[in-house]
Amino acid sequence: MPIPNLIGESIPMLDSTARVTGTVDYLINLRLPGMLVGKILRSTVPHAQVLNVNVPGFAGSTAVLTGADLENTPLYGAAIKDQAIVATDRVRYIGEPVAAIAAENLDLAEEVASLIDVEYNELDAVYDPKEALNPDTPRLHANYPNNVFIHSKLRHGNMETAFAQADEIFEDTFTSPPAQQASLEPHICAAQWSRANSKLTVWTASQAPYMVRRVLSEIFAIPQSDVRVIVHPLGGSYGGKGHIRIEPMVAALARKTDGRPVKLVLSRAEEFVTVTKHAAVITLKTGVRRDGTFTARQVTIHWGSGAYADASPLLVPQGMVRSVGPYRIPAVHVDSIGVYTNLPPAGAYRGAMSSQTTWAYESQMDIIAKKMGWDGLEFRLKNLFHSGEQFATGETLHDVNFIECLNASVRGLGSKPVTEAGASTRRGRGYAVMMKSTVATSKSQARLRLAVDGVLSVFTSTVEMGQGAHTALAQIAADTLGLPIQAVRLVGPDTDLTPFDSTTSASRSTNMMGNAIIDAGEKLKNRLMELAAVLFHVPANQLIFEDGCVKSGYVSSDSARSRRADSAGSITAAPVLARGEEILRLSGLDVLDETGEYSTALKMDPETGQGVSTPHWHQGAGAVDVEVDVETGRVTILRYSAASFAGRVVNPRMAKLQNDGNVIFGLGPTLLEEIVFDGGQATNANLSDYMIPSIRDIPLELISTCIESDAGEFHGIGEMTLPPVAPAVAGAIEDAVGVRIRDLPITAEKVLRALSAMG
Repeated sequence: MPIPNLIGESIPMLDSTARVTGTVDYLINLRLPGMLVGKILRSTVPHAQVLNVNVPGFAGSTAVLTGADLENTPLYGAAIKDQAIVATDRVRYIGEPVAAIAAENLDLAEEVASLIDVEYNELDAVYDPKEALNPDTPRLHANYPNNVFIHSKLRHGNMETAFAQADEIFEDTFTSPPAQQASLEPHICAAQWSRANSKLTVWTASQAPYMVRRVLSEIFAIPQSDVRVIVHPLGGSYGGKGHIRIEPMVAALARKTDGRPVKLVLSRAEEFVTVTKHAAVITLKTGVRRDGTFTARQVTIHWGSGAYADASPLLVPQGMVRSVGPYRIPAVHVDSIGVYTNLPPAGAYRGAMSSQTTWAYESQMDIIAKKMGWDGLEFRLKNLFHSGEQFATGETLHDVNFIECLNASVRGLGSKPVTEAGASTRRGRGYAVMMKSTVATSKSQARLRLAVDGVLSVFTSTVEMGQGAHTALAQIAADTLGLPIQAVRLVGPDTDLTPFDSTTSASRSTNMMGNAIIDAGEKLKNRLMELAAVLFHVPANQLIFEDGCVKSGYVSSDSARSRRADSAGSITAAPVLARGEEILRLSGLDVLDETGEYSTALKMDPETGQGVSTPHWHQGAGAVDVEVDVETGRVTILRYSAASFAGRVVNPRMAKLQNDGNVIFGLGPTLLEEIVFDGGQATNANLSDYMIPSIRDIPLELISTCIESDAGEFHGIGEMTLPPVAPAVAGAIEDAVGVRIRDLPITAEKVLRALSAMG
């Protein structure tokens, strides 16, 4: 019986039973013999010289790590090496690790931490990314005297000529504050050295196990092959676990324990000082003709990146290309600037840099449309890119579906709601479109192992963090080889077992790892046909692989010769292997094992931003109906319709859940979320004062659409419907009550103040 096509089927997640029964193997449940508990002593001042760290003597197995232990240990960072494992001569934000403690239990570790005395010489601090550029503000790192560690530039066209051709020029500034990724699972890491301190094993909640391995190898000057990184399923991440966080500190602490493992679990408050969303100040200057077409756009972005560069040198250039928007604009100049401040380091935040940039350019789209008398929807449709047109980087766009996404989101809402005259509430509608690049240069490798019992093991370093990646990859593998999904087993990230993958981020996994699996699957099919050729007594090139079977127009006769049969002979993969056991043994094998790879290597000119920035553009749109209470400023999301371009949908149910989850997540920074700092101290570092969306905040009706194309290419949709949420809601609020909010989050207080100012 033919195996049904598994691409496009809404099969349940492979671990769905474990998820609903609470038996997922999360890292927080890890128990190792002799394991010690880790604790961090953190800075209480935003900027200071560390004069002395006084550690009293302790009996027993307690270990304390301070800067004095790190004299010969290099600094680290994803791109710029500017961060110590724990502070050595200086602290640069409140919450920076000053010492780390390993003890038999948490109570003892906290007691030890309370007895450590740290002497500081306090220095001036700066928190605003634009103020950090002023010559009289403190300099955080000697190599960057103006606090700018990266300045990415995009230059396309003559700006002076293009602005001169405009009938109207609009200049607007939009801000987005720091926020927290707020994954349910905090950062967790465990580490253990061999007795000779020559080999290191790390268990970590990370999106990038091979990056962790590389950095630890560099820090401790040991071969990468002597560092083993194991990643369990993650309890969410949203970008916060995408780069190096606590792994170096836990490994360094474990090195002092004579072979005993150390495990560190951050508290919720510690999450707020470990990684945040980038604060952003974005100014757009845009030239427009009376016919509603653009002439020029100039974008200046200051990213508040915190005290250390962290992932920002990789993300600021992405923010540059993502800030232009999916519109035809003849001349574009962008300056995307990463700035040090005395706040916690910033990293990726679900669709890194896209939420901030889409907030800015889509908000300005509404401002321009209203001033020039255009309907916001028509204005967007008039200017959106089509396939074959050229983006500001010089690359030609292909498989472009922005218009289809926008139209689908509008259709999902249906007719526009109205409010009876005299009511205290007003209703309005808003729209937004996004475009997002993915990682330009990256690689994914997969290994497929088919055993004689017909079980296919898929070895992948793609991290499962609730998004269903392992299920989608299993579907791709099963579909490629024509096997039932029950025959597929996923082996997750373990750098001693699973091959290389750059990262599980940027919505790249289904495309990149999926294609690596297809590559390995095709190789495996060829190997199967080579084996079957012996059984069929025909050349391998006369065989085909179909419906999970190797088929031929030839069958074996009773004689030693082959003869033509009226119907094709076939043999499934398992019998091929079983009957070919002798051949496998002669080859020294008991299974068939093949590796596949898929990679991209794209480049841009660092001075002009010209080149190819992404293998393909991620595309999404949203349309929303809101209700605004003019007496309280409260905003209620009545209906939200989201659409993303998926290329080819692997699992429709999971795709819809991803789209819906993006919208709900996006309502947080839109209406609620902001880390409030007072003198560098986070004042709402808990989930009571830091508000994330609850069941009462989600839309009363949530509609989701995935756009597919005939090309058949897998596209990522992990973040596509999130960035449009904030500008769509802001546009709907203005449509309802006539006020324009330019600074996130759009709280009831801001709406009410704007209404009062309007009179």
